[in-house]
Amino acid sequence: MSTTYEVVAEKNRAVIKSWTRDVTFDDNAKEQVRNIASMPFIHKHIAIMPDVHLGKGATIGSVIPTIGAVIPAAVGVDLGCGMMAIRTSLNASDLPDSLINLRHEIEKNVPHGRSANFQHGRDKGSWNNLPEDVVRAWLTLDDGFNRLCEKHPFLKNTNNKQHLGTLGTGNHFIELCLDESDNVWVMLHSGSRGVGNKIGSEFIKKAKKDMERWFIHLPDKDLAYIPEGSQHFGDYIAAVSWAQDFARVNRQVMMSRTLAALQKIVPKSFTTELEAVNCHHNYISREHHFGSDVWVTRKGAVSARSGEMGIIPGSMGAKSFIVRGLGNAQSFCSCSHGAGRVMSREEAKRRVSMDEHLAATEGVECRKDKSVIDETPSAYKDIEKVMAAQSDLVEIVHTLKQVVCVKG
Repeated sequence: MSTTYEVVAEKNRAVIKSWTRDVTFDDNAKEQVRNIASMPFIHKHIAIMPDVHLGKGATIGSVIPTIGAVIPAAVGVDLGCGMMAIRTSLNASDLPDSLINLRHEIEKNVPHGRSANFQHGRDKGSWNNLPEDVVRAWLTLDDGFNRLCEKHPFLKNTNNKQHLGTLGTGNHFIELCLDESDNVWVMLHSGSRGVGNKIGSEFIKKAKKDMERWFIHLPDKDLAYIPEGSQHFGDYIAAVSWAQDFARVNRQVMMSRTLAALQKIVPKSFTTELEAVNCHHNYISREHHFGSDVWVTRKGAVSARSGEMGIIPGSMGAKSFIVRGLGNAQSFCSCSHGAGRVMSREEAKRRVSMDEHLAATEGVECRKDKSVIDETPSAYKDIEKVMAAQSDLVEIVHTLKQVVCVKG
């Protein structure tokens, strides 16, 4: 197996290993990675994935192993954000010629987006009256949530159960895809929604206050950390663990509701394959690497242990991939979580015309309006180059092309 990563070693910084050959790795993101590498508790090195781009505090597309501390902003606020994909027994020929009714049925079954002003009404992206399936799913999370609320009363008034089984905004999506054999797949992307955001935000604030209280100088305030054994450490790990469970259940509920929409529109009965993937790509995990037990923060990265299945989506007009991990120790058994942005949302809105967006999403049943231009394919890196740059991290099992895309 050929080695595809590049190494940067600087004095007083952890080594940086990056799988970024022939893909964009801009100077701002590089400087952000160098800041992370200056933290004293990095274990061995930092692994940078080919979808790398600037984030808040830590670079998206980074794998950060630590001993004795964690950085809440590196984990982020969309705790447990990730992907789920299921293959059905349907073939492309089973789908109707027009897919617009299917898109509308999915949009009806799964709340998505967010109302700009809903102080006097319901946010369209949340539930008003909880459906029975959402109530049942929440029961698996309820005890843990109540324990969290006892310690952190601020969580009681968050969007929690109202957001279970809902998509959200931004780059979150539900897609119907075809693989190389024209098998129909359902693939979706979302996380822990409002309650996860609140957990992440509050602990980032706590970490920053501790840094000030302890007079610790950082190259970036968003690198504020929580030392293991300190007041907030156990609380943070417990809260993040629950949020990651919420994210996983959230995707399961949405998948069931999307499959129900598919069954309503397609008259042929179908089954779902046993091979299903439900993986986080914004999370923290306790793992063993290079002889030590470490905390691994994957911010926009997916676990890719040997034989482990994962999902690497492209943009809304590009291919996506079901992959199998190769267990590369140098990446801490990780791979990219997608294509990675090359334009900010505002930049995409400025630079990409509606005609360009329409051409890029030709053949995909999706919204074709200005509100989704920030998600247009040209705002992302070339997914083929991203996959080539990580050929020693994963092998491609299936190549998917979306035919329906629902965006928040």
